[in-house]
Amino acid sequence: MASKNTLFMTPEESARIQRTVQEQIQKCQDQAGQSKEPNDPTTLIQQATSVSLMQDLSFAAFGLGTPKKRQGTMVAYAVGSPYLPCTTNLEYLQPMQLSNLRMETHHRGRVLSLRRVSPVAELEASSWAVVQGASPDDVERIEVFLHKSKHGKDILDTSSELFVKEPYYTLNSQGERTIRVDHPSDLVIFSLSSGPEEWRRKHADGPRAAKSPQKSKDQGNAALKKQDLARAHAHYTEGLKTISQDDEPNDTLAKNLFRNRSHVNLLLKRFDEAKADALSSLTGGEDEEEKSLDAKAYYRAGLAAYALGDFMDAKSLFEAQEKLQPENPYAKFNLRRIEIRLQEQATGVYNLKKAVSSLSKNQGHPDVASFNGHTEVRSSPGAGRGLFVTREIQPDEIIMCEKAFCAVWGYEPEASSTITCDVRDDAAIRVFPAGLHKAVVQKLLNNPSQVKKVLSLFGDYTGLGTKLLQVDGIPIIDTFQIHDIIQRNAFGVGPQTDDEDINNASTGLWIRASYINHSCVPNTKKDYIGDLMILRATRRISVGDEIMHAYDESSDYDARVAALHKTWGFRCRCALCVAEEADGPAVRKMRREFEDKANAFVEAENAHGASRMLVTTAKRLRQSLNDTYDVERYNGLPRRALHAIEHWLELATRR
Repeated sequence: MASKNTLFMTPEESARIQRTVQEQIQKCQDQAGQSKEPNDPTTLIQQATSVSLMQDLSFAAFGLGTPKKRQGTMVAYAVGSPYLPCTTNLEYLQPMQLSNLRMETHHRGRVLSLRRVSPVAELEASSWAVVQGASPDDVERIEVFLHKSKHGKDILDTSSELFVKEPYYTLNSQGERTIRVDHPSDLVIFSLSSGPEEWRRKHADGPRAAKSPQKSKDQGNAALKKQDLARAHAHYTEGLKTISQDDEPNDTLAKNLFRNRSHVNLLLKRFDEAKADALSSLTGGEDEEEKSLDAKAYYRAGLAAYALGDFMDAKSLFEAQEKLQPENPYAKFNLRRIEIRLQEQATGVYNLKKAVSSLSKNQGHPDVASFNGHTEVRSSPGAGRGLFVTREIQPDEIIMCEKAFCAVWGYEPEASSTITCDVRDDAAIRVFPAGLHKAVVQKLLNNPSQVKKVLSLFGDYTGLGTKLLQVDGIPIIDTFQIHDIIQRNAFGVGPQTDDEDINNASTGLWIRASYINHSCVPNTKKDYIGDLMILRATRRISVGDEIMHAYDESSDYDARVAALHKTWGFRCRCALCVAEEADGPAVRKMRREFEDKANAFVEAENAHGASRMLVTTAKRLRQSLNDTYDVERYNGLPRRALHAIEHWLELATRR
């Protein structure tokens, strides 16, 4: 992940993290296969209640929302031992009891039916609660890791009744036994619409008459009025399910439910379902009321298609709205902006001034389209796939512009970073954009049509492959697979505010730009307007040449080699790296020392109005650095250590 933020960690601290992770793994292995031990329900529930209460007091002290994270602190966890999510329908899984749990075991083909009996304790990277099995004395912890929220609510806190598919029983970071959930689809929350009390009555007293679709609609409307979007969605869904099972379904009520759920889906950013629901609500009627309802449906479907970037589809939907309501200002407005998006896609010509001015209004997401330019993705020898130009590109010409698939800004509460210790790679320590990871997984869960484009990107772990699986009506997202894709393909865009640091770094995922391979002698440079990445040529690029950019721009060869290996897992063999490697350690050390002196001079002395003596000193520093480069070997190659001092001299001697 390219980023301007740097994590400073002493070798001792790095070794401590690696040692802690290895000890944790060994503890798990030592207990593998052991039976679940009894827990004292009162003690366990009191522990969860105490943690939850402390959080409530902390939230109150900081006002609404979660307390600010302390600077200099970062969660660390191990990666590299992935497991697949459950891909079996709930009805085909065999029930099991908590007492059947075995340590360090993925109980394939089994399911736990549980009831939450404690408040939810929300931690920085996880949330946990106490769950009860068949009897009041049969209790255990359950921990949802990273992907603990959905639609702004903690998943465990949305209902007391839940199923855990193919449960994984292990130790948490504190060495406590727990049922750990990493994949959102492995945790099935029982109906938000009915609630736990109704569920318990139904199972205690036997089947009851199904709730009427009209009542589901009324309850959904009431939940929507309270802005309880998740519950409104659940009520509307329950009503539609009941109608589909009726011998004589109420078509008008069904269309009303689809129409209402489409509105909720737009608010939840579930654009795939919002569009499908809107089109399912069409009446095809000829009276004015029916035309008005259908115009509303086309409007909502168009908004969903626009949000997905399907501008041609959105155009046809807004045209259908305009046909029903020729004077509708919303249809006209949306058709005008779609024409602008289509022009941007085709030509790469943008009103960049307007895009910049809209950033605060649009929260860093300017309303623009992506421009792929004259580029194509194809095989790159020795580097998997790459991005190539299909016509000659001139220096400073825009090659492509791309809207982020997903971006998380440092000033947003979702922004967070963690330290990962990858046990696949000699326990390598890396900083990982956990906030972006959570946002990407949630977007894919909300919009399954977008899954393939993300899963097609390179990652070290292939998981379930690139094909979307849906089980029990839920998309199956392998979070370990997304982890590796984010680690290898995300971009850090640099600080967006003064208080941003590595703990809350702004990061994003740009799908097409992810195919651009690295070179220490790149032919492009990146600029950003919010989440719009603008890629320009830094020199002439011939037809068929590969587009390259620098993942790491350090002038220190040894630091650059280490960073590329640590973060992206490869060793660069570009012409610059070959030349610097040939210099040998002694020359590189001398160059670093001279560069440190030159940079210290630049930092201390103002170039504007500099005296002749200062200019002479600067020229001597430049010459000392230049002398560390072999003239023949560096012919045509950048001399990065000179950049700062040469820029200073340029300013000092400018008339």
